[in-house]
Amino acid sequence: MARYRALLTLICMTLAACAAGDPVVPESSSTPSPTVLRIYNWDTYIKPELLVRFTRETGVQITYDTYSSNEEMLAAVQANPDAYDIVVPSDYMVTIMRRKELLAPLDRAAVPSMANIDPLFVSPGYDPGNSYCAPYLWGTLGIGYNIAATGRTIRSWADLFDPAFSGRVALLDDPRSTLGVTLLSLGYSPNTTNPTEIAAARDFLAEHASQIAAYAPDNGQELLASGQVDLAFESSGDIFQVMAANPDLRYSIPAEGSVIWIDNMCILNSSPNKVIAERFLNFILTPDVGADLASYTRYSSPNTAALGLISPEDRANTALYPIAPTRDRLFFMVDVGGLANALYNDAWARLMSSP
Repeated sequence: MARYRALLTLICMTLAACAAGDPVVPESSSTPSPTVLRIYNWDTYIKPELLVRFTRETGVQITYDTYSSNEEMLAAVQANPDAYDIVVPSDYMVTIMRRKELLAPLDRAAVPSMANIDPLFVSPGYDPGNSYCAPYLWGTLGIGYNIAATGRTIRSWADLFDPAFSGRVALLDDPRSTLGVTLLSLGYSPNTTNPTEIAAARDFLAEHASQIAAYAPDNGQELLASGQVDLAFESSGDIFQVMAANPDLRYSIPAEGSVIWIDNMCILNSSPNKVIAERFLNFILTPDVGADLASYTRYSSPNTAALGLISPEDRANTALYPIAPTRDRLFFMVDVGGLANALYNDAWARLMSSP
């Protein structure tokens, strides 16, 4: 995280627009200021130059911290609700945060670029009317793999547990995601609330412990790129980020289906900087910024006005922008409620503590 902030500062210092006297991206601070916007986002999920550009255009400095799971973000916000202005939760987590009254309603008039949102993401079930959040980026969960190591195309979740790849697999250190796709591979819904089915997913992973080299905190793509594993369960964009440097790396959405997700920019109810935060949301949703963000992060844009500015190769890539029948096999995660969430968390805790 400290290395990432250093990168932001270095970029700002080397751009001509950031000459002496212009704002730079400072070290993180929880002390509110009218000219400081505090963002808490996923790792490897922003083009640093965009933060520099926002500072240059508005005079607002940015502090930027990262997390590796929705649950980590929620715990941090609940422990210190005054630390940040903007967070970027996934779909199901928006429901949880709304229920806990952690999010501030949006002034839609202050975010006119929301008119650019793809109809697929307008008024979603987790945020009717887009009343609290604006779409950021979307993608899928799938399998990144090195075809030179696997010797074959990976097409199924079962491939992760092929004994030929014993000890060469990374899964996400994320309870809903990893248990969800395990449930899917067992023929269950990734949103099940059935205790027996959740336990079956836990037990399946425990029985295949020797297959798993690591439960990676959102860095499975790095383990794959460095050769520490041959297959990694990861988000689409994270794998696409490392594919550019290695022609042997691939990304697969398994035949059984997978999870489609949408991350959202939300303003915390405790933020004293709501006006500035809404200005940042509007900035991200402008067409050129949205295209730049998607092209850099290698995730999919929910911004229809940005799509024409994205390369034809990316727009035609069905792993980035899935079409039928693949699209028909994708499932959104939903908030399963307090009792079921406790079942998932308990299953995960037991799995992580097992020898």
